[in-house]
Amino acid sequence: MDDRLSEDREVREKLIAKGVSALTTAELLSILLQKGGVGFSALELAERVLAHFGGSLSGIGRCSVSELRSTENLGVRHAAVVAAALELGRREQAEKAGKQEIIRTDQDVIAMFRPLLAHLPHEEFWTVYLNTANRVVDRVRISQGGVAATVVDVRLVIKRAIADLAQGIVLVHNHPSGKAQPSDGDIELTRKIFDAAALFDITLVDHVIIASEGCFSFREHALLDKGGR
Repeated sequence: MDDRLSEDREVREKLIAKGVSALTTAELLSILLQKGGVGFSALELAERVLAHFGGSLSGIGRCSVSELRSTENLGVRHAAVVAAALELGRREQAEKAGKQEIIRTDQDVIAMFRPLLAHLPHEEFWTVYLNTANRVVDRVRISQGGVAATVVDVRLVIKRAIADLAQGIVLVHNHPSGKAQPSDGDIELTRKIFDAAALFDITLVDHVIIASEGCFSFREHALLDKGGR
């Protein structure tokens, strides 16, 4: 048997014998690809694709199908299968995150929103509204913008808090650049919402920035004491 076909068969046999968790990322990707190219196996193709993205699945996930199809000459069919599999994984994580009921720390916020926001090529701004026990009563996407910024209407944030009888607000947005450090605009917006919420005795609990290379909590960095000043 052709060595490359034997290699791919061994991957499938390993999956059946030991389960999907026993496979490496490259091996799992090769299962999706099913076959390689002239002279190389599906596993070798998977390794090439991963190497192209520095070994990062999140890097692959940020690509459109049209961008992915040109990577190592994957083609439309392979690119569509990989993109669909990654999206299913994100949706499964988002479904779990959506069941988060209580916010205790910034890690709870990150667990809730990383699956939704970390991979997006544009900015989104969300608010989570809490009752006195820090239980989630509502979460709302306030705005969606471009690669660098999104416009947030402070009045909408506060109006929804009042309508929900919320006692606390958590702000969340993503940075498509991958860097989580807050911009001057992020700090200024936090200050405005902090001040507006205080007028109604509503606490700004945290502002969390989600990015592919990490996350940033205003509360953890003591930037909420004076509204981000």
